[in-house]
Amino acid sequence: MKFGMLHFFEHPAGNKSEHQIVKEQLDCMRAAEEMGFDYIWAPEHHASEYGFSASPTVTLAAIASVTKRIRLGSGVMVLPFNDPVRVAEEAAIVDLMSDGRFDLGIGRGFQPIEYHAFGVDQSKSRDIFEEAIDVIVRAWTEEPLSFKGAHFDISRQSVRPKPLQKPHPPVWMAAITDPSFEMAGSWGFNLLCSLVHGFKSERLHQLLGVYRDALREKGHDPNQREIGALCMVYCSDSTEQARQDFGGPVLWYYRNIAPRVAPSPGEPPGQGYEAYPSIRQAARTVQWDELLGSTALICGNPASCIKQIEDLQTQYGFTQILCWTRLSGLENRKVLRSMELMQRHVIPYFKRKG
Repeated sequence: MKFGMLHFFEHPAGNKSEHQIVKEQLDCMRAAEEMGFDYIWAPEHHASEYGFSASPTVTLAAIASVTKRIRLGSGVMVLPFNDPVRVAEEAAIVDLMSDGRFDLGIGRGFQPIEYHAFGVDQSKSRDIFEEAIDVIVRAWTEEPLSFKGAHFDISRQSVRPKPLQKPHPPVWMAAITDPSFEMAGSWGFNLLCSLVHGFKSERLHQLLGVYRDALREKGHDPNQREIGALCMVYCSDSTEQARQDFGGPVLWYYRNIAPRVAPSPGEPPGQGYEAYPSIRQAARTVQWDELLGSTALICGNPASCIKQIEDLQTQYGFTQILCWTRLSGLENRKVLRSMELMQRHVIPYFKRKG
């Protein structure tokens, strides 16, 4: 089991200045390497207090210069908002700067407010996404690049630089809806699952089966692919203290996301969100007691966190937990304390276990 830290740069109204938040997030990211984490993940979000991590590659370039070992992943780059040639170039730059430590995580995004901000038609997001993937992989592996599609038309363009890792950096695809799990497998990509979105156990097993079947169908070995799970993770000296500290921030997330998310156009409401009729309704109505013991939340003392992670590993075959700890501006000292307890107790347990 590997462990990553993911930071959204959340900015609850009236909480702290944007400058303070950036400084604290960078402090936590630097600390992740010292504390034995395997990955730092930087997402992409825009236009709201949900997070202002606008450019994963900018963030990870800054971290590449002050780290030596930890891998650096975009979690995720929202392809419909970005020119794919620029994504390929910037990813290659970070890969070269970090001596081959970059992983590209990609997704379609899900917030209409962000699509409106960029003037992108969300109903076309899947087609744009599929073409963009093809462009990026070709840009890394072909010289010159030529591509003709409905959204991108590129004629014999030289794309420089090329990444250090060959044939290219590992690619992870975020999946929530059924077709996304199948697409990730068909492309042979690693998989990112967001457990905070309320998958029920049986449903998640089905979707992971779809992913693994698609891998096999295209000649890929599922045992050679990784599956990362995004969970809200908070470790404290006692389970009581952990729940006391983390309950408010967790519910802030669900209340904040509720008005910002909707099913993708053309997809049935609830597609991929088996626990509720839709994620919007889930976010509005979820209660703290419902989350305790769910796959979305790992919260407790070190022994309790170990047990919860081990259960997820055994049940679903996850190879990495993406720890989302700094929710709703949770105090930096508490975030660092949680990371320290993970370093001292949780991570060593899984490293010994192999």
